[in-house]
Amino acid sequence: MPEATANIGVVGLAVMGSNLARNLASREGNTVAIFNRSHEKTETLLAEHPEAEFVPASTYQEFADSLQKPRTAIIMVKAGRPTDAVIDSLVEVFEPGDIIVDGGNAYFPDTIRREKAVRETGINFVGAGISGGEEGALLGPSIMPGGSDESWVTLGPILKSIAAVAEGEPCVTHVGHDGAGHFVKMVHNGIEYADMQLIAEAYDLIRRGTGKTPAEIAEIFAEWNTGELESYLIEITAEVLRQVDAETGKPLVDVIVDQAGAKGTGAWTVQTALSLGVPVSGIAEATFARSLSSHPEQREVAAALPGPDEAFTVADEAAFIEDVRQALYASKIVAYSQGFDEIRAGAAEYDWTIDLGAISKIWRAGCIIRAQFLNRIADAYAETPDLPVLMTAPYFADALTRGQASWRRVVIAAAQAGIPAPAFSSSLSYYDGIRADRLPAALVQGQRDFFGAHTYKRIDKDGTFHTLWSGDRTEIEAEDTH
Repeated sequence: MPEATANIGVVGLAVMGSNLARNLASREGNTVAIFNRSHEKTETLLAEHPEAEFVPASTYQEFADSLQKPRTAIIMVKAGRPTDAVIDSLVEVFEPGDIIVDGGNAYFPDTIRREKAVRETGINFVGAGISGGEEGALLGPSIMPGGSDESWVTLGPILKSIAAVAEGEPCVTHVGHDGAGHFVKMVHNGIEYADMQLIAEAYDLIRRGTGKTPAEIAEIFAEWNTGELESYLIEITAEVLRQVDAETGKPLVDVIVDQAGAKGTGAWTVQTALSLGVPVSGIAEATFARSLSSHPEQREVAAALPGPDEAFTVADEAAFIEDVRQALYASKIVAYSQGFDEIRAGAAEYDWTIDLGAISKIWRAGCIIRAQFLNRIADAYAETPDLPVLMTAPYFADALTRGQASWRRVVIAAAQAGIPAPAFSSSLSYYDGIRADRLPAALVQGQRDFFGAHTYKRIDKDGTFHTLWSGDRTEIEAEDTH
């Protein structure tokens, strides 16, 4: 039996798992047990990184025996059945009080199910969202763990040792119980979809409107990255646009097929928002834009459909580029406001206590959507913890006031030129919808009552009402069905 020398273990040694194990091993006080179903990967990691304090295991029992109690293991395998298989194997060799952490991109209802099942054995199960990709796993990710308070006592110091650091604070917090961590990671990814689509639309509008090359537009993004739009995604956009394809000599962006992939987290975010009754239109349009791009057979046929007759021209390039910048920032505010609305609604639905300000703080470094902007979100929730609409906080309201004229000009220009800008357009529509003093939903309620007797309420008196549409069209007071 191996001596129990490791304080943390990693199961699954593909790139993310290997990088996370290396990160753990590089931090003072950590000794890392490692296990992979194919032992060859374990041997490769040992050979390539002899400096790391790894304790290898060739069986689950060896892995468990090498861990100090309470045993703590992070699973880094493919979501779905592979994750369930590893959990089942660990449950067989772990004991009550031990901790199993799923660090993959699991769908949060699966995490709720798994946590409930594993809890019955006395073992703690933690769903932890880990953001930052391969580089983050190695150098310091943003980590969003759920799970029990008991598990956080042991797990907290370990995760704090490897997390990214923003302004002296580790980018990890105990998000909430059972599936809360993976829920917040899901919404993070949904916001990421919106952020990326907005940036792509900004690039497309500038290129079509000014004729600038990708390299020239890269310099615009680099300049934007020195101001209020400063973020990882703006930074890497400039890098991508500067890249020249070695084979053709063309800008790399021009030789990449224009069909965007997706791993499903954007769709989960939208589906969950629909079930919670939370509008996340910016995230939804970004997700649908990827879907549309990935149907070349439809796009080829639809290319014959007519568009505007006149070519898109911009009279004042500098003014147009500034308008696009303002529209990008305003739409970004909407995307985050919608995302935090979904987190709040999810917390209420699943009885989680989630500190929205703390979430914004752990996203400031390590994760894909890290940005200067997140400090402003943290400030907003620090000032008003129960803020009902993020974009009404003074800082964001002022930014929207400054930017709305530019935003509208950009959406008008895109529509007139026949350039798709679904994330810009839907974000503006949401902004106008949520600030409207009266919406046409009154007519929708009238229609619903006409065909389905779904009833309605009145603005001038209490109660629930129905019009006898198929009778004499008098109004009667009805039982409240809402």
